[in-house]
Amino acid sequence: MRVVIVGAGQAGAALAAKLRASGHDGEIVMLGDEPAPPYQRPPLSKAYLLGEMEEERLWLRAPEFWADHAIDLRLGQPVTGLDPVARTVAVGGEALAYDALALATGSTPRRLPAALGGALEGVFTVRTLADVDAMRAEFQPGRRVIIVGGGYIGLEAAAVASKLGLSVTVLEMAPRILQRVASPETSNYVRALHQAHGVTVLEATGLDRLVGDSRVTGALLQDGRELPADFVIVGVGITPNTQLAEAAGLTIDNGIATDALGRTSDPAIWAAGDCASFPWRGGRLRLESVGNAIDQAEAVAANMLGAGQPYEAKPWFWSDQFDLKLQIAGLNTGYDRIITRPGEGEAVSFWYYQGDTLLAVDAMNDARAYMVGKRLIEMGKSPAPDVIASAPDLKALLKA
Repeated sequence: MRVVIVGAGQAGAALAAKLRASGHDGEIVMLGDEPAPPYQRPPLSKAYLLGEMEEERLWLRAPEFWADHAIDLRLGQPVTGLDPVARTVAVGGEALAYDALALATGSTPRRLPAALGGALEGVFTVRTLADVDAMRAEFQPGRRVIIVGGGYIGLEAAAVASKLGLSVTVLEMAPRILQRVASPETSNYVRALHQAHGVTVLEATGLDRLVGDSRVTGALLQDGRELPADFVIVGVGITPNTQLAEAAGLTIDNGIATDALGRTSDPAIWAAGDCASFPWRGGRLRLESVGNAIDQAEAVAANMLGAGQPYEAKPWFWSDQFDLKLQIAGLNTGYDRIITRPGEGEAVSFWYYQGDTLLAVDAMNDARAYMVGKRLIEMGKSPAPDVIASAPDLKALLKA
């Protein structure tokens, strides 16, 4: 059986490795549109951008791993078409046949439209190695950068720029940073952290357009103010790469729709990672995280080989900003109550409840709270909110 994997990111690499580790002895072809071997993305907006990590340390596997495991890794080979009837993908002028196909096509950052100045020189997004390489020379002390978007990517880039001595302004159209993904308590904590490091955070502030002739020179705000800028980073979310699947007639529902096993509406085609949505508590969910990319891809690999085990997501995320390590367990959708639990020193954790059910935990420099919260959620346990607030030993709750 020849398995073709479209996408050589975190999900594609995990899927290929798991197929081999699970005993698949047929052909595996992995197609990546970037020239770089499979690499981890989170450090791009952190250690790599800071110059604290070399490119080789980003690689998910040593270069020889792929050949040693008979995985035909083809880099710089974008797939331009998919024919589910003929069971072929178009790549490099070839119609490459498959017996089973896995779509691990990832996602693409949203960009500002050209009418808003998004096509000006000096406007960047943060997603790929090439994106970060293109902007690294801009990070010089004393220069002015505007970050459009107060989500995690934008805030991580803001932290790096501030640490490198730049003048940083974050623009967020919503009433507060992180509004889509976190509680007001978490937003307040992160805002205060950035302001303490000299970052200007402008919330409830809409961008009218970026200005400049050929290169960006500033941002005109909807309230009439104009802010000068030497360059701009746009961090306003990502869009799942569903173009191939959609053109081939596969079902799309907030990503490439799969069943609980990871199979798409075509029985020979599977999907995993940022591009895929899967059944979740009566609805559908698409997760944008390293943990999901790996876990879902490995589950799909097993199911391609006949395991028949539904994917059980265990969401977790993290973000590094200045000296903050923010660790998140669970999904906070539908919360109606936040419990604040102080940790040691400046550490604190925020626990999300819906009624009496624990949904998620945001832990700020509090690894113990994160670890316990993650395990409680995965075990389906919900200690009473007042217990979380006052328990002298969180770990004891795991045995309760």
